[in-house]
Amino acid sequence: MNADTATTASRGKFADPEVTADGERRARVALKRLRTLWINTGTLCNLACANCYIESSPKNDRLVYISAGEVARYLDELDAWGTGEEIGFTGGEPFMNPEIMPMLRDCLERGYRVLVLTNAMKPMMKHKAALLDLKARFGDRLILRISVDHYSRALHEDERGPNSWAPMIEGLSWLAEHGFHMDVAGRTRWGECEHDLRAGYRRLFAELGVPVDADDPRALMLFPEMDPEAEVPEISEGCWAKVGKTPDDVMCASSRMVIKRKGASRPSVVACTLLPYDPEFELGETLEEAAKTVTLNHPHCAKFCVLGGGSCS
Repeated sequence: MNADTATTASRGKFADPEVTADGERRARVALKRLRTLWINTGTLCNLACANCYIESSPKNDRLVYISAGEVARYLDELDAWGTGEEIGFTGGEPFMNPEIMPMLRDCLERGYRVLVLTNAMKPMMKHKAALLDLKARFGDRLILRISVDHYSRALHEDERGPNSWAPMIEGLSWLAEHGFHMDVAGRTRWGECEHDLRAGYRRLFAELGVPVDADDPRALMLFPEMDPEAEVPEISEGCWAKVGKTPDDVMCASSRMVIKRKGASRPSVVACTLLPYDPEFELGETLEEAAKTVTLNHPHCAKFCVLGGGSCS
């Protein structure tokens, strides 16, 4: 080990954006094509989950409500690029943002597929009439992905809190009854094998009459957990062949997320949906500025994207 490598290693993991603790060149991902633009509508949520990826809660306003006008400016930029296929909305709970419906309508009218991540509870149900109108106009280009953390009430509420199951089931059933295009997002935090998890969701969907294919990994996405205390390997350039992936397989090769920080005069663009608070992953105020290579210098990059196979899109 030479002196430079020894110095780097002494800093520990994820300390140097260019080099791993072992002295190897850190893996990096270029934006190949911006297909999915994520909009964080704000971190306020009607729930305070036990293991929220983004720490959303009724009190967390570190990311404030973005406006329809601010979103429109990014859509104008994306329109000019001509590469966008999908606009994803996440939070917090997106349906708490007072301008969510104009934002959805604008995206759909521009021809984009729109994906909304929601807990399907009261904030969504307040917009039933507007959602039915969007469905009538745009059909399956509007997709609702419902958070159902586990197929059992007990474990779902272990994550989401008491009395969170019944309102979610009501919203899920209403969407199914009215023929909305739905996906479901589950969690793997309880250590159950994927086969058993999918079997459990299959039973739940059959009982409710929900037309989601539990065996389709795109229709039922099972997200790996991201324990900040867990030991996670760094990803070097030499790891790609070992894990059977390429940089193009990782989320930041095809997506970016727009956020608005509390106190900021304007929104900014970050590398992905999982890292909204780390300044290292804030790439600029425009999509053009954000079209830069991302170094995988965070445990989430390894745990969720590279090794966990996760993707929010």
